[in-house]
Amino acid sequence: MNSNPATPMNPHAPSSSSAGAGSPDSNAPRRNSKRPKYSRFTQQELPACKPILTPKWVISAFMLVTIVFIPIGVASLLASRDVVEIIDRYDNACLQGTKSQKVQSIQDPTRNKTCVRRLTVTKRMKQPIYVYYQLDNYYQNHRRYVKSRSDQQLRNRGDENETSTCKPEHEANGMSIVPCGLVAWSLFNDTYSLSTGNNRTLTINKRDISWKSDRDEKFGSDVFPKNFQNGSLIGGGSLNESIPLNKQEDLIVWMRTAALPTFRKLYGKIEQDIEAGETISVVLENRYNTYSFSGKKKLVLSTSSWLGGKNNFIGIAYLAVGGLCFLLATTFTVIYFVKPRHLGDPSYLSWNRNPGGH
Repeated sequence: MNSNPATPMNPHAPSSSSAGAGSPDSNAPRRNSKRPKYSRFTQQELPACKPILTPKWVISAFMLVTIVFIPIGVASLLASRDVVEIIDRYDNACLQGTKSQKVQSIQDPTRNKTCVRRLTVTKRMKQPIYVYYQLDNYYQNHRRYVKSRSDQQLRNRGDENETSTCKPEHEANGMSIVPCGLVAWSLFNDTYSLSTGNNRTLTINKRDISWKSDRDEKFGSDVFPKNFQNGSLIGGGSLNESIPLNKQEDLIVWMRTAALPTFRKLYGKIEQDIEAGETISVVLENRYNTYSFSGKKKLVLSTSSWLGGKNNFIGIAYLAVGGLCFLLATTFTVIYFVKPRHLGDPSYLSWNRNPGGH
């Protein structure tokens, strides 16, 4: 007798074959899909402007740019032409000899550094007349030079010992330097005194020559120079230890480092008119050493216009773009009339045939 009788088959029980692949059984686990949920935004089906660049539209756009840019360029050039600018390079004129002789002379503290220059005014200069000094081949944007300063020390009196970022000009004689760093150490120290031929003194106003944000936020009213230029090697100008840093505007102007090797910095403003034909006598102290690195020093007197100083580049750039657009518009117009091209029917474009995207 068989001890394991066969179990009778249940006709209602599901067979193993019915649970195979492709089974429509709703209880079977569904595979996770990475397909994102449909959205008109993600599928870029939102209503949008899809212009058709016909010749008329292209020519009109170029002509519009021409009409706008050419008057702006002409106005910019006229404004720049009205600016009167006098530039005088004095480093070679005030010191003669070879490079080594010039370096030795400029570093000699006993040598007289006074130099007299005469400038002729060719066109009437209306006040205010801005006095700049210009340095060439001077890389204030050098990484080590730019980083050699302590903004925290410049703002707060209690942080005068925060000089870790100022090396190598961080201390002298065992004490911290305020302001520390190479930027402050190399402060420009040439001075200028101006007068006209009729013995009229041209007073240079040094107030408000720096950015107001720098005076109010970057330089503290309770921070005073301390132990400055007391090291073995003197870099540039000295500072009055009784005047807080936010009042020493020559320093503030110098500490805003330039991005290019040729730059101008504001020395002061003359608030008097100078007539055409007058001769300006400049008595300057040629102290700043640019001879070691073949740099140049220039004195710049300039008026201003509604556009700023003398700058022909903006006007030329606007005229160039406007002229180019006019040339392209003219060329396309000639081609359009001489050899026109038949355009297709825009109704056959996909977004016109199927606006909903389905």
